[in-house]
Amino acid sequence: MSFEQRLKSLAEKAEKTRAMLETEEATKNALVMPFIAALGYDVFDPSEVIPEFTADVGIKKGEKVDYVIKRGDDIVMLVEAKRVQAELNLSHSSQLFRYFTVTKARIAVLTNGISYRFYSDLEESNKMDEKPFLELDLMNLRESLINEVAKLSKSSFDLDNMLEAASDLKYMREIRATLERQLESPDEELVKFFFQQANPNGRFVASAKEQFSRLVKRTLHGFINDRVGARLRSALASTDDSAHEPPSEVRVEGGEGPREEPTQASVDNDGIVTTEEELEGYRIVKAIVCDVLPAERVTYRDSKSYFAVLVDDNNRRPLCRLRFNRTRKYVGTFDADKNETKHPIESLESIYSLRDALRATAQHWLSLEQDKAASGSQESSDEPKPSPG
Repeated sequence: MSFEQRLKSLAEKAEKTRAMLETEEATKNALVMPFIAALGYDVFDPSEVIPEFTADVGIKKGEKVDYVIKRGDDIVMLVEAKRVQAELNLSHSSQLFRYFTVTKARIAVLTNGISYRFYSDLEESNKMDEKPFLELDLMNLRESLINEVAKLSKSSFDLDNMLEAASDLKYMREIRATLERQLESPDEELVKFFFQQANPNGRFVASAKEQFSRLVKRTLHGFINDRVGARLRSALASTDDSAHEPPSEVRVEGGEGPREEPTQASVDNDGIVTTEEELEGYRIVKAIVCDVLPAERVTYRDSKSYFAVLVDDNNRRPLCRLRFNRTRKYVGTFDADKNETKHPIESLESIYSLRDALRATAQHWLSLEQDKAASGSQESSDEPKPSPG
């Protein structure tokens, strides 16, 4: 089994058990030790993994770090674990900071079993950086990050390559965070840059700033959506062009079987018209919630009155309803009690303004699954409740 397969298997286990892990020890046993094992190290061999490692640091005597990972006689990695519910922050890193200076380790890991933050000494030799160069989230695995973490596995360990990549990863992480901030609220400098590109001789007065702040945000979201949509259409078209392959499908656990995702307006046997506009709206919703729920779990069902975006193709788990069949278009969002609120929209880009509500609904269904797994309770069978009027 490859590292990626082991990691995905651990992610599935984490999703099912995280609500039951109430202590640090439980988190270590259920998630952290299996993660170290997924890297190929024998957690029961003290020549490779030493738990509760002690090294006197200055006036700190007998202080321990949860795990050290060795290659030969050298300590190459330090791992500090917290309970799964803990929000990781710098206050949790104090032991790692101290141990980093007295061992030969160049990699330190801070984790709560779900999130794994990887640190090195890129800024000052032999002093652990305050910011991680990489963060892996088991609930949102990205292939590019899996490949980077794999460089720390026993079979592929190459410290020089890892440290060379770490510098790039650190800056890429900051660039990504900056882009996310700009998508939500563009800085004045960025707005002014685009204003000057569009109006070389114009004056960047207050009214222009207000107008272009709105336009830059809409355009950035629209540009990304267009690029993502184009790639999806290209991939689906390639599948459709293959005469011997079935159409693109979304398979969901517990759903009603495969569902074709057309790339243009289509009409089914019941006279239901699925338009490209509805599919574009669906892709926007999927993009908004994909860091909360895996994209393959976000599906849809079309009807004559609305286009439903669902979790796991389950009508009892609505994310939203796209009501695009009238002159005035609406998006219906749902609260925890499945009450629908209709929001009028001017364009598909307006769906991004509902980001918080959509993500909250996705998180609600994810949390409900975790609570259900912990208590064994049954899911409510109530259908979504439409908004008044």
